[in-house]
Amino acid sequence: MTTVLSYGALLLLGYLVFQILAPFAKPLAWSAVLAIFFYPVYAKLLRKSSPTWAAVLCTLGVTALLIVPVLLVLLYAAREAVVASAQVQAAISSGSVGLPTHLTDWIRERLPEPWRGMDFIGPLRQGAEKVGSYLATSVGSWLRNLFSFFLDLFILLFALFFMFRDGEQIVHALRHLIPFDAEIQKDMLRESHDLIFASVAVALLIAAIQGVLGGTAFALTGLGTPVFMGVVIALFSIVPVVGSALIWVPAAVWLGINGHWGKAVLLVAICGGVAGVLDNLVRPLLMRNRSRLNDLLLFISILGGLEVFGLLGLVIGPTIMAAALGVFRVYMEHREQMEKEAA
Repeated sequence: MTTVLSYGALLLLGYLVFQILAPFAKPLAWSAVLAIFFYPVYAKLLRKSSPTWAAVLCTLGVTALLIVPVLLVLLYAAREAVVASAQVQAAISSGSVGLPTHLTDWIRERLPEPWRGMDFIGPLRQGAEKVGSYLATSVGSWLRNLFSFFLDLFILLFALFFMFRDGEQIVHALRHLIPFDAEIQKDMLRESHDLIFASVAVALLIAAIQGVLGGTAFALTGLGTPVFMGVVIALFSIVPVVGSALIWVPAAVWLGINGHWGKAVLLVAICGGVAGVLDNLVRPLLMRNRSRLNDLLLFISILGGLEVFGLLGLVIGPTIMAAALGVFRVYMEHREQMEKEAA
């Protein structure tokens, strides 16, 4: 009876703690992810200063070098999204959304006779209307949730300081929850860290590079909302296999359809050529001697993370998958070694 009551009280306390932390799970998770990525910088500062000052400097550095620029880019992209939404709605109302007349006539001439009366413009207008309404709804919801956003941002930065300063104690406490020997725990944490760095940190860096190049290409070719499209290209570049081509290939086709072949070639050269070369150079350099997630697992973890965690899932989904795969891989290696020794 004492054992049952003890475990019951422990489960009750755990449930209550979960209920207290659940409203702030996303900013706490972001702070943990940022602390993992920038902890080597904190370790170097720790050699020259106290833990408190090293944590303060790292928190201020992450805020100035990462969070503030990202916020400015997102703010400008949101403003461009509002403008693009208004333009799409105006184009829909004026009936100017669709393919050029000469192109539709050219397509109709090459279709079988029963299909020549097909409406090409209707589906395009419906799609443009859905995109415009989605942009307007999304931007409106972002603006309505500004207070909660800045509250989460404050909690993120506040928690980040303690993640840096008390990171070793947190990891030490987590080790007691892993039911393996100390040597296996060490290998699991190392393997998980390498997988997280190779599959998440590198992917985010590549996404930032492609986003900057994509936004630059959209600005040079005169396409609207370059900052917003750069953010979209950065998000889609995380998707394996197709990546950001889902965005810039239709844009290049649209430029070609409207007769701007030079701009279309420039867009393909920057987004497909320069970005592809940088991807093939930077990724192997950063992932040297590191394992990474399989593309299928990475794709599933991104989609599942978006479904469960929202935008945070872009990072936390692959992070959880990488950590789980690292634990499983080390466990299987140690188990195979024990079986060989027993044999």
